[in-house]
Amino acid sequence: MAARVAGGILKLHIDEGKGIDIELPLGVGSAVSAVDAPAAMEVAPAELPAKGADEEKIVRSLIRKHYKITEVKRGPETKIEGTTLFIREGIEKEAIDSQELVHNLKIDIITPDLYHTYSDTIMDVQPIATKEGEDILGAGTTRVLDGVVMMVTGTDDNGVQIGEFGSSEGFMDENICWGRPGCPDKGEIFIKTEVTIKEKTNMERPGPLAAHRATDLITQEIRMALKDLDDALVVNTETFNQVRRPGKKKVVIVKEIMGQGAMHDNLLLPQEPVGTLGAKPNVDMGNIPVVVNPLEVLDGCIHALTCIGPASKEMSRHYWREPLVLEALHDHDVDLCGVVFVGSPQINSEKFYVSRRVGQTVESMDVDGAFVTTEGFGNNHIDFASHIEQIGMRGIPVVGMSFCAVQGALVVGNKYMTHMIDNNKSEKGIENEVLGNNTLCPEDAVRALDMLKAFMTGEEVEKPEKKWNPNVKSNNIELIESATGKKVDRVENEWSLPLSEKRQKKYGDEPR
Repeated sequence: MAARVAGGILKLHIDEGKGIDIELPLGVGSAVSAVDAPAAMEVAPAELPAKGADEEKIVRSLIRKHYKITEVKRGPETKIEGTTLFIREGIEKEAIDSQELVHNLKIDIITPDLYHTYSDTIMDVQPIATKEGEDILGAGTTRVLDGVVMMVTGTDDNGVQIGEFGSSEGFMDENICWGRPGCPDKGEIFIKTEVTIKEKTNMERPGPLAAHRATDLITQEIRMALKDLDDALVVNTETFNQVRRPGKKKVVIVKEIMGQGAMHDNLLLPQEPVGTLGAKPNVDMGNIPVVVNPLEVLDGCIHALTCIGPASKEMSRHYWREPLVLEALHDHDVDLCGVVFVGSPQINSEKFYVSRRVGQTVESMDVDGAFVTTEGFGNNHIDFASHIEQIGMRGIPVVGMSFCAVQGALVVGNKYMTHMIDNNKSEKGIENEVLGNNTLCPEDAVRALDMLKAFMTGEEVEKPEKKWNPNVKSNNIELIESATGKKVDRVENEWSLPLSEKRQKKYGDEPR
């Protein structure tokens, strides 16, 4: 048997016994002599690089490559040559055949000189964009065409517009608020589909969805052509960063979208920006809250099917250019942690069910403040108010944003609805059926962000007046401009457009 001491351990080796090795700590057996421990060595603690509590961190980035289109033509195949987009002749039949409820589909190419052309109600305005390679929505690189948008319009077989509380049919230059986040910009070319669906399906979910899917078949063929373009044709590149700012006030944006069924639905998280393939209808998901990151919003994670009043409708393009997301994303004083989409169900019991989920979701995020926004008005204001209550009752400062004014005045309320932003732009404070007129714009996002900052820091915000007063908005913007030294640009309203016959007859607007 051999024995030795190493490192304070008695080691025994026994030849007989099939090579058994035994190791015992010194001091266990009385026959073992104590061994002096080596002198302790003083080691200075390693210095780790200091990391400030408020150090910003980029968690993901999104790149947009822009390709300019100056002309759209029909041709034997869908392709892009230089700045000209060709759309394949005969693709209409394939689009019709792809959807049982679509009985007819016509493509119109609307150039600026044709803006004064009659159109059925505008159901949606969409960017034409596609992901590069295996990149997923909200990250990597997205290719987008500038100078051209998709536009979905339609009726049923009986000529009934696919809409609910109003519709925007008429001459396009009289019924579109140019430059709104969800609307076309002046100078753009519209690839407009005029879709006819089965009679009496315009107020049911399958009808409008079929019109959108038929149109998306055309858009998808353009996306495939866009994937093949050479980078030499890129005219501009944008980079969007989602930046987390520890130490700053953490905020979340809750966006209520329509989910009552009928024509009120949205598709979430498609494979392609504002696509339909792979997307899930929020109605089918029970309208429960779905958390996305800000870049997913800006990359087209919502395909809007909603056919509510045109003036307050957030179309697919609205999310692509969502003003509140952009404003909060670039504000160095707040830490935007995410965006929560929640559907607005039809019946009250379901509204309160999903609203409680909203409150719990926001609570779990441990935020310092929240925004709650909604499109439209009326029935959805019930859960809009409940979302604010569920967040506010947890001690979280919350700012609400909606079209209200005169026609959209809130019919419900609670003690937490103290900080509100009215998205109204119309002169009379009504749903005047002018596309995008009363939607959330950059000027509203600026006001909301400043209001939430004031709320979170304990500053006093004056109580609202009993009745709608447009001067409140003007005064607030002047105060913000005075305090920040930055000009807040305001969008024009319906009076920047030629006066339509509908506005004269239905709403009593007089020529000026």
